Amino acid sequence: MTDDGPTYTNPVLNADWSDPDVVRVGDDFYLTASSFGRAPGLPLLHSRDLVNWTLVGHALERLEPEEEFAAPRHDRGVWAPSLRHHDDRFWIFWGDPDQGVFQVNAPEIRGPWSAPHLVKEGRGLIDPCPLWDDETGEAYLVHAWARSRSGTNNRLTGHRMHPDGTSLLDAGKVIVDGDRIPGWFTLEGPKLYRHDGWFWILAPAGGVATGWQGALRSRGFFGPYEERIVLEQRDTDVNGPHQGGWVRTGAGEDWFLHFQQRGAYGRVVHLQPMRWGADGWPVIGDAGAPVAVHPRPALPRQPPAAPATDDAFPGGRFGRQWQWTANPGTGWATQHSGDGLRLACVRSGDAHDLRRLPHVLTQRLPGAPCLVEVGLRLDSAEPRARAGLAVLGDAFGWIGLERGPGGDVRLVHRFAETAADRERDAGPARPAPEGHARLRIEIGAGARCRFGYDVGAGPVPSGPVFAATPWRWVGALLGLFAAAPEGPGAAGAATFTHFRITPC
Repeated sequence: MTDDGPTYTNPVLNADWSDPDVVRVGDDFYLTASSFGRAPGLPLLHSRDLVNWTLVGHALERLEPEEEFAAPRHDRGVWAPSLRHHDDRFWIFWGDPDQGVFQVNAPEIRGPWSAPHLVKEGRGLIDPCPLWDDETGEAYLVHAWARSRSGTNNRLTGHRMHPDGTSLLDAGKVIVDGDRIPGWFTLEGPKLYRHDGWFWILAPAGGVATGWQGALRSRGFFGPYEERIVLEQRDTDVNGPHQGGWVRTGAGEDWFLHFQQRGAYGRVVHLQPMRWGADGWPVIGDAGAPVAVHPRPALPRQPPAAPATDDAFPGGRFGRQWQWTANPGTGWATQHSGDGLRLACVRSGDAHDLRRLPHVLTQRLPGAPCLVEVGLRLDSAEPRARAGLAVLGDAFGWIGLERGPGGDVRLVHRFAETAADRERDAGPARPAPEGHARLRIEIGAGARCRFGYDVGAGPVPSGPVFAATPWRWVGALLGLFAAAPEGPGAAGAATFTHFRITPC
């Protein structure tokens, strides 16, 4: 959220909204982003000024096939979606690197969204983008390749597509081979447009942390294309800059939204001014370098807004900002007449490693220093049942409550390094005589996390500083969980109250 008078400050979305794409419909702008293996997937954000954004829903309730996403898979699922509006419908295309190109569509941004439809089957197909050509009535699709699945990358394949978006009309052709462009590698993330009589592909290359944004143009969809670098880091602090989408306002201004890779914070979203130069090529940012502060778009001023983080869990319901780390199971969260999130202590043989649990409810790690707090009451009588507040990545740390073998409730703080296959204590267990606690994480610069708690005598720090780490393709996540060892019958529940994130 930014509120800087006549200017805005990047990033405009300071959290992991990876691989953004954007579209305008009337006076409204909509954005979607990668969600990988989390559910629900395909987040949907709304803005009226391109600076202030709110989360309004998701387009994908569950990932398919169900059994493939019954456990966390942060390297699979929804990769780099494209969002378009055509024939009075919203369309989202994405690539699952192990299955192929999918699409969903809906008459309104809030749905109802269609079931996922497989447009092109195959491994390694990623970053698809459709184009409906209003001049000819023809439709096209372009996609990139993941070397990890297909053995190849650095090239873009184009197809003619049936206008109804359900199938492709040819076997496809490589329309851009990055190996033939001197110095270019890892060409991916294409976004396809028609402008001024040209087919345009805006696509990054050079890798997410070190690369640049390219533009390619051709008079015909199948090429040949000429290329140019149109946005690169230069002497700014914005490494990358990478993959995004172009949008034009109703007043004719052009803007480009893209991401920057920031380690544990994931891929934060920047807004860049864009114009078309005298030679017909796009000029993005400040003559091709990212801007940090810039005059706002010439759009009606909107109140400061950002995707929600805080949650009182009214009636046991959780807000749109939360996602499970896999497809959710029945009974994981229970609705009730009061307030507070009631999570079942799901039995699992992996309770010692939060990275393996599908029943962790997560939201994105904030990109600015803050204090995270939540209340917790452990209602389970099951020995070794536990619940807590976590920071999840390749390494993880959590603080919470556990039922001891003698029936007492203890405050525990545990962590696991990247290479470890189970957690260990970050300090001694402490009594929690009332069976509840206020849990805290102070997140400082560099995603350095200081855990703490309050069991009635005021806040107390716990253990050493924990440096949050990303997962593969995904920034670190904040998580709430309840778990119990394997065994017969239900294991009770835990109740979380008043989740809050306060800027530091």
